[in-house]
Amino acid sequence: MGKPTGFIEYVRETPADRPPEERIHDWNEFHLPMAEDKLQIQAARCMNCGIPFCHTGTLISGMAAGCPIHNLIPEWNDLVYRGLWRQALESLLKTNNFPEFTGRVCPAPCEGSCTVGINAPAVTIKSIEYAIIEKGFEEGWIGPNPPAVRTGKRVAVVGSGPAGLACADQLNKAGHWVTVFERADRIGGLLQYGIPNMKLDKNIVRRRVDLMAAEGIQFVTNIEIGKTYPAEKLLQEFDAVVLACGATRPRDLNIEGRHLKGIHFAVEFLHANTRRLHDQHYGGAQSWGAFVYPYISAEGKDVIVIGGGDTGTDCVGTSLRQGCKSITQLEILPRPPETRQPNNPWPEWPKVYMLDYGQEEYAALHGRDPREYLVTAKRFLDDGRGQVAGIETVRVEWVKDENGRFVSREVPGSEQIRPAQLILLAMGFLGPEETIPQALGLERDARTNVKAEYGKFATNVPGVFVAGDMRRGQSLVVWAINEGRGAARECDRYLMGETSLP
Repeated sequence: MGKPTGFIEYVRETPADRPPEERIHDWNEFHLPMAEDKLQIQAARCMNCGIPFCHTGTLISGMAAGCPIHNLIPEWNDLVYRGLWRQALESLLKTNNFPEFTGRVCPAPCEGSCTVGINAPAVTIKSIEYAIIEKGFEEGWIGPNPPAVRTGKRVAVVGSGPAGLACADQLNKAGHWVTVFERADRIGGLLQYGIPNMKLDKNIVRRRVDLMAAEGIQFVTNIEIGKTYPAEKLLQEFDAVVLACGATRPRDLNIEGRHLKGIHFAVEFLHANTRRLHDQHYGGAQSWGAFVYPYISAEGKDVIVIGGGDTGTDCVGTSLRQGCKSITQLEILPRPPETRQPNNPWPEWPKVYMLDYGQEEYAALHGRDPREYLVTAKRFLDDGRGQVAGIETVRVEWVKDENGRFVSREVPGSEQIRPAQLILLAMGFLGPEETIPQALGLERDARTNVKAEYGKFATNVPGVFVAGDMRRGQSLVVWAINEGRGAARECDRYLMGETSLP
């Protein structure tokens, strides 16, 4: 695919980013577009490898290897190389409902499994995907395409994150009447309120939602199923129900001082900041229903972020833009190595050290990565008025217990007091909230997720399906799209006795 010798002739080049010193003063996306001729050169690096692991979409060592939605990556790389952009778009949309989202926020497990990446920098798959979909919108190739025939079946999709939207899009293509319920004031779920604007501009989310609405999907906001709308009513008013409510119970840190003011879950911080941006841009608050987080400001404060991953990075980037005084990000695990280790071979996801956008911004301003590794929190400190004033931390080391499992152990004498007026807990999520599963009598698995077999997505209640993080636990946007598409396929089969959905 592409140019047979392209991976030898051309070096990897990614789109430029706006300088950190500039971008921290606004909330605009920080990636810059890349010229078409350069993109075609990058597409030429896609080698005719014979077995393209980039689109295998499997789990190896518990992590995604290749694209979970099986994007036809070599095919559209070849089409871009040859300048056939419209055909590349058609190829991309066969497997991906929302390339404009994955092209911005996906960590690109496809690149981690790229064959070129065995001994050279991988093909820039993510940036090519982004360019294809944006060119499609710019050229007017993408527009409303409602189904020609309606089945008369009505389906409720609860949750408007990537899993819910992908499911709704597929069910609508099959001709069903789809209603999407969202408890927040705006559609998008994680895409809307979990990912900051500088990574995913909310106009991009609105562009896609408007397109889906023009194709016949009904969106209902400020409705919380199980509270403002009885869950049982869904079974009475719809022929089938798909639950895509996410894994929204954040992991807590119940140590001394947890009750103090100024300690917040990352989701509260990020959601409230995006809501404030909406208020500023679109003329004030709307009716927020039951999903309200008060604005939390990092301005002038020493900020401690506990936890890594994308959410921790988003807390760093958001705090910088709010004008914090300092940031320290604590991680209990060791610092990753600079290169792949023997126990992390291709095509596994490369577990190597890298600076994400938030840490890159902090390093540009302060000359160092804000992350500190092998550190854990012992207690939060009170300023005497019920407000957090700092945190006591201790260094840890990882040792094997009597069963051969690695466990953390405190390093004696390594305690440290750190000032902090804002502490953000970004330690992941435990599973879905209880309301809907309890109301509908849904079975749960050992991790409290709603129980349903992957590939079938059917719960123990006939006509009720589940997809995304609510079924599999906290995961990637691209896995959510995979699950939403799969749940739509099985829901269509349930309604019609057969299905033509992929």
